[in-house]
Amino acid sequence: QVRLVESGGGLVQAGGSLRLSCAGSGRSFANYYMAWFRQAPGKEREFVAVINWFGTITYYGDSVKGRFTMSRDNAKNTVYLQMGSLKTEDAAVYYCAAGPEMADYRYWGQGTQVTVSS
Repeated sequence: QVRLVESGGGLVQAGGSLRLSCAGSGRSFANYYMAWFRQAPGKEREFVAVINWFGTITYYGDSVKGRFTMSRDNAKNTVYLQMGSLKTEDAAVYYCAAGPEMADYRYWGQGTQVTVSS
């Protein structure tokens, strides 16, 4: 069982940066793929990024490539999403997720709101 808690959301101007954190509890945190998703009002949930167990492999959604960076610190049971060059269309609730395999996400956080002003 893994419990996930996101933090770091808030209001930022377009072009600015923000770093999200997702703290996990549970002994097996380092054994999970970790991912970020987002969902804006009226839109479907969108994949943002995923990272493997050791933090050596990452994949990003096309809409955030080159602007967002995902990392993890297994000693702190935490993953991060560094977001840069933010656009108004990046505004959403951001969720982190954990799973034993990529795309098999069994645990989800409660989400953190990101608002981007123009």
